[in-house]
Amino acid sequence: MKAVGIITAGVVGLLITLGSSAWADDKEAKITDLAKDAKVTIDQAIKTASEKVPGTVVEAELEKKHGKTVWEVEVLGADGNVTEVHIDAATGTVIDTEAKKDEKKKEGKKGK
Repeated sequence: MKAVGIITAGVVGLLITLGSSAWADDKEAKITDLAKDAKVTIDQAIKTASEKVPGTVVEAELEKKHGKTVWEVEVLGADGNVTEVHIDAATGTVIDTEAKKDEKKKEGKKGK
């Protein structure tokens, strides 16, 4: 009985390891593809976002949105709110800004 448990645990561990490795390779391939489309560097995107929305940049990532490669830069304002600034990764122009909803406030409302 112990042997079956040990074998099962080993198989599950192997599947988790192989699955996460494949997922990491897939994610890395997607990032590489996005980076090929980006003419604007992360530093340029952060500078542009900071000029558009004053505050502290807390995150920046390259994403595909509506068929376009964009930099999504999150800026924490002095008021404590986070604004996402979407920047075209090919041209460097600001596509739009979007106030990010506070997840804690959402959770608080669900509990009431």
